[in-house]
Amino acid sequence: MNRIHYRRIDSPVGTLTVAASDAGLHAIEFPGDSWMLPRDGWHEGDHPLLRAAQAQLDAYFEGRRRDFDLPLAPQGTAFQRQVWFALATIPYGQTRSYAQIAAQLQRPTATRAVGAANGRNPLPIVLPCHRVIGADGSLTGFSGGLPTKRFLLELEGALPREAGSDLFSSADQRSPGIG
Repeated sequence: MNRIHYRRIDSPVGTLTVAASDAGLHAIEFPGDSWMLPRDGWHEGDHPLLRAAQAQLDAYFEGRRRDFDLPLAPQGTAFQRQVWFALATIPYGQTRSYAQIAAQLQRPTATRAVGAANGRNPLPIVLPCHRVIGADGSLTGFSGGLPTKRFLLELEGALPREAGSDLFSSADQRSPGIG
């Protein structure tokens, strides 16, 4: 097993915990995330992939990067990994519904399973689960909280900025289980 290193990275959405090993990026977690990976064997420290992830995340938040070029090593079931990598096909600035992702996977009746897998996505932002919304266009639950989801979608131009919107001004609206 590869040794997993992690570091905390300051961002406009709070301090992110990023974990990586020689195998690839394992996790990006929001502060107070509703679902976190077990920390067994994690070591705080430096790793070249952590530096690369920080540089790419900084560029994303500054509006200079639209996609990521990092080796990924998310741990999950075959179906979860299929859903997570389908998220990477959603273009920057666009959204999809859970039903659209299920149809893309040729599993049109698996909308709820897609939602559950989306909620367990260990690499939000890089595998952009924030781009998945309700079929009616509503913002659905997000492990980083709905204000963070709105912020990310506004950053990408997928939602118009709300007048006076501030990432941390509204009450935290976390909904566990939806990524």
